[in-house]
Amino acid sequence: MAERRGSMAGKRAIFSWCLYDWANSAYPTVVTTFVFGAYFITAVAETPESGTAAWGYAVGIAGLAVALFSPVLGAIADRGGRRKPWLAVLTMAGVMATALLWFTRPDSGDIVWALVFVMLSSIAFEFAMVFYNAMLPDLAGSDRVGRVSGWGWSLGYAGGLACLVIALFGFVKTDTPLFGIPTEDAAHVRAVVLLAAAWFALFSLPLFLFTPDRPSTGVGVSRAVREGLATLRATIRNIRNYGAILRFLVARMFYADGLVTLFAVGGIYAAGTFGMDFGEVIQFGIALNVTAGVGSLAFAWADDRIGAKPVIVISLVALIGLGAGALVVESKTAFWVIGMALGVFVGPAQSASRSMMARLAPENLRTEMFGLYALSGKATAFMGPIAFGFATALFDSQRAGMATILVFLVVGLLLLIPVREPPH
Repeated sequence: MAERRGSMAGKRAIFSWCLYDWANSAYPTVVTTFVFGAYFITAVAETPESGTAAWGYAVGIAGLAVALFSPVLGAIADRGGRRKPWLAVLTMAGVMATALLWFTRPDSGDIVWALVFVMLSSIAFEFAMVFYNAMLPDLAGSDRVGRVSGWGWSLGYAGGLACLVIALFGFVKTDTPLFGIPTEDAAHVRAVVLLAAAWFALFSLPLFLFTPDRPSTGVGVSRAVREGLATLRATIRNIRNYGAILRFLVARMFYADGLVTLFAVGGIYAAGTFGMDFGEVIQFGIALNVTAGVGSLAFAWADDRIGAKPVIVISLVALIGLGAGALVVESKTAFWVIGMALGVFVGPAQSASRSMMARLAPENLRTEMFGLYALSGKATAFMGPIAFGFATALFDSQRAGMATILVFLVVGLLLLIPVREPPH
């Protein structure tokens, strides 16, 4: 009965939930992937190689923190019932930490400042996703969870695209940046973090206004902490009873690490290996977001028709093949073509993973299970960026660093194949 009620959620509630994807996608697109990351390694760090390694370590440390504490927060929230208060606090923290990146000047003396607030903003962003994702089954129900998840991802890519367009034509590639921002000390480039922070804050508001939350259980904070931790311990002790969930999470642990690392270093790779300047990196990001959004939208209905697992498998096979191509091409044009094709399959792999977890998770443990889902995406997430940074430094080659991503994708695919998806 709970699933049927969830499937009847109003259009405004569902759209407002999806709009949060539009809101928060400005952060990974503008900050960690395409603009600020490239700015950090080319203008702040002493060399692109040392900057790449430091960036990889910082992202890895943030991922480790998310892996350790996401299940704990999820279990506590399940005991309290409501998710939106947690989501509001974490969203605000992410917005503030992102805005503080504005003070990162093109000076190696600001390296520590940049890395600290990249870590803090990344942690807040990922924690928020635990509570956001856990709202999906209540809104969509098992019969529409695939398409609603796909709609959210598609809208997220559109949001990232729109923010990148404004960053490109409003701040970076213009002689007259918006609001009269000067170009001295790369102020017009640094301003994109303020844009991302404002974007995140503004477009997340509809979720808090129009999307319903679970009612409070009436359990106080201290009791919720005690009981949540006890429930989490029991879940971990009895995780073998959730065989399909365990196998799926282990598989996702690897391929999600590959995807996260790809997003974290994509702009850095484009800038360092193919010599793209800030404007070109943003243009590449815009094109990638277009193909990724199209892919997410196209596979949204396929998820509900053929299942989430086939969509993930198809996407991973394509990503592995195309990723191998990206390692060997020499021309910027060829890299553009392969990058656009990669985008088509990145979104469906992520969207279908979210919908598969929504179908697998027991109703009374959903936030906790999405905490474990975050754990599976982050438990080895510190390994991907660190492996990338280590291989780049060891071989003095970003191509060698990128090759480590394929290993995680292949292992994840092999582990996913035996997993049984529940009927829907």
